[in-house]
Amino acid sequence: MPALTAEQIHQRVAAKFGEAISALSPPRKDPYFTIAGPRLVEVARFLREDPELRFDFLQDVTATDHPKEGVIKVVYHFYSYQHRHLAVAKVHLDRAKPEVDSLDGVWKAANWMEREIYDLFGVIFRGHPDMRRVLLPDDWVGHPLRKDYVEAGGYRGISNVRDNPLDQYLSLDRAVKAPAPAPVPSAVKPAEPPKGA
Repeated sequence: MPALTAEQIHQRVAAKFGEAISALSPPRKDPYFTIAGPRLVEVARFLREDPELRFDFLQDVTATDHPKEGVIKVVYHFYSYQHRHLAVAKVHLDRAKPEVDSLDGVWKAANWMEREIYDLFGVIFRGHPDMRRVLLPDDWVGHPLRKDYVEAGGYRGISNVRDNPLDQYLSLDRAVKAPAPAPVPSAVKPAEPPKGA
């Protein structure tokens, strides 16, 4: 069976789940559709188990922060090794309380990716077997990939303030363009060779 196009995949999923699936985004590099959060696990199981879809691999899960919209979008990339096709879907979550069901029970690959999103964006994945930070210490305050995150200036006495890379480039540029220093005349007279040598 040949790989399905993004349009064919979307039609099959939308036919099954109706209003829980949005229209397909305009054609771009990765067209996507959105899934209503409460139906995510049900849709994911269908994507994995339907014989024409067979998305046997959860390729990636990430998130994007949209403070002006009050939304965090969780982005899922599905791939079928059997059929060689892929699909991208998003779930929009309330930024004030971003929660959605975990896909760990559908694809084990979701486990660490969901933990990263929890760590960096603050999204809670309900039903996750180990919902704790994976990159930062457990007592870290805040979620660094949120657009309104402000660094506290350090962690337990260790500074996380970095030099501005532009300042470093400007210093290097000044050093390269500076004229070479003039040679300093030597005050020591060179020794004369011994006579008769």
